[in-house]
Amino acid sequence: MLTVIICTYNRAKYIGPLLESIAANDLEKSGYEIVLVDNNCTDNTHEICEAFASTHRDVSFRYVVEPEQGLSAARNKGIKEAKGDLMVYVDDDALVDTWYLRTITEYMYAHEDIDAVGGPIIPLYEDTEEPEWMTRYTKELLCGYLYFGDAERPFPGERYPGGGNAAYRSKVFEQVGLFNTALGRKGNGLMGSEEKDIFDKMKSQGMRFMYLPKMILHHIIPQKKLERDYFDRLTLQIGQSERQRTLAISRGKYINRLAKEAVKWCGTLVLLCLYTISLHPMKGWKLVLFRRNVSRGLTASTQTPA
Repeated sequence: MLTVIICTYNRAKYIGPLLESIAANDLEKSGYEIVLVDNNCTDNTHEICEAFASTHRDVSFRYVVEPEQGLSAARNKGIKEAKGDLMVYVDDDALVDTWYLRTITEYMYAHEDIDAVGGPIIPLYEDTEEPEWMTRYTKELLCGYLYFGDAERPFPGERYPGGGNAAYRSKVFEQVGLFNTALGRKGNGLMGSEEKDIFDKMKSQGMRFMYLPKMILHHIIPQKKLERDYFDRLTLQIGQSERQRTLAISRGKYINRLAKEAVKWCGTLVLLCLYTISLHPMKGWKLVLFRRNVSRGLTASTQTPA
């Protein structure tokens, strides 16, 4: 059975449509359950979930509360509550297609050597069109954009499934442990790296994960995620998260990450030149701002409060 885990914090606006999109899936209702983890919501999330449960009695739906604030803690609560031998995390501000759940279960039951899968994450802009300064790189940053083509394949290089669209075998967490609660978002904070931490541990144990092109998640992007304040906070805290994650492993791991940052700066400056030559300088300058903020967070000894 597949357990769909939704961790949420004050996203009542999106929870109803997301639950409806899951319930509309063509996988038999006996083949999955939904576990919604309320991470101390102060909006009307509970009432919306009660309404969903009352009108979808054929769906196995459980509403649980995780009092420890933080996405990692909420994800761990979902693992502990899950009854399925497969589990998929779905972002609370997203929608899925009708074949989404079937795509996951059919593939993973047919390929027992694969430990996790992920799929495309496609932005769904809520209030506006895509800004002119947006590039693939800034789209990955702000919108979680992920796309590696229309064929099943291993994730390339050091890439891994997006945290809000990733399915695992339950045995993965028995072997590598739960999500690190020192990492990840807490409340309105934008720290991260908890997914990278899990997938690094999986790689170190020889586990395999695949990209499934039909496992599509549509990620709703409001206007505020395209504004400068959000951009600066997010990119700074990406750097802070990476500093915290790598230092927790070893000093050598952190130094290696700094070396990679230097390489990334070279790539950023090359892209700045190319975008400027092609008369799209703002695309390049956004990447420079991105890299500057990440580097600041990566090298700062203290962290900005969430």
